[in-house]
Amino acid sequence: MKTLCGIDEAGRGPIAGDLVVAGCIFKPDTQIVGLNDSKKISEKRRYELYEKIVPNTLYHIVVISPQDVDEFGISKCMTQALLEIKEHLNADSYLFDGNTTFGVENLETMVKADGKVAEVSAASILAKVTHDRNIIRDSEIYPEYGFEKHKGYGTKFHVSMIKKHGYCTIHRRSFKLKALQGTLF
Repeated sequence: MKTLCGIDEAGRGPIAGDLVVAGCIFKPDTQIVGLNDSKKISEKRRYELYEKIVPNTLYHIVVISPQDVDEFGISKCMTQALLEIKEHLNADSYLFDGNTTFGVENLETMVKADGKVAEVSAASILAKVTHDRNIIRDSEIYPEYGFEKHKGYGTKFHVSMIKKHGYCTIHRRSFKLKALQGTLF
């Protein structure tokens, strides 16, 4: 039986927090009901599915800090994460959600694979739950930014808090927002 490693990321778009990439291979005869694109299921359901995915799969999660995203850029960080997943998870094929391989060989892509292929859905959930847990943890250190609500995305509230308090250690300074132009921190 051929093995498929599904791969997805969470946290590529936010202006704060970690970038998380997960790879996932189902153990033989594994079927997990309710898998879907992590953005299309409730937070509570994601956490429930996460607890089912972990014991029933071989998986590897790569967490990339905001500082590494700033220093190396999203593309290089994605390339390194994809290579690390391929190094840790031995599969017959690798399928990444999206339309680019970031230069990684023997990696297939599919747009919206996180809603179509169970292994990619599972990877999507692993990445999203890991990302959200990390940023919720960070919200306890930096409560003034409300990270637990917006998960690091550049919402109006989040931008207003950056203007008021400046950047904190989990902000990606390389991400330029028009709303923050001219703001020095």
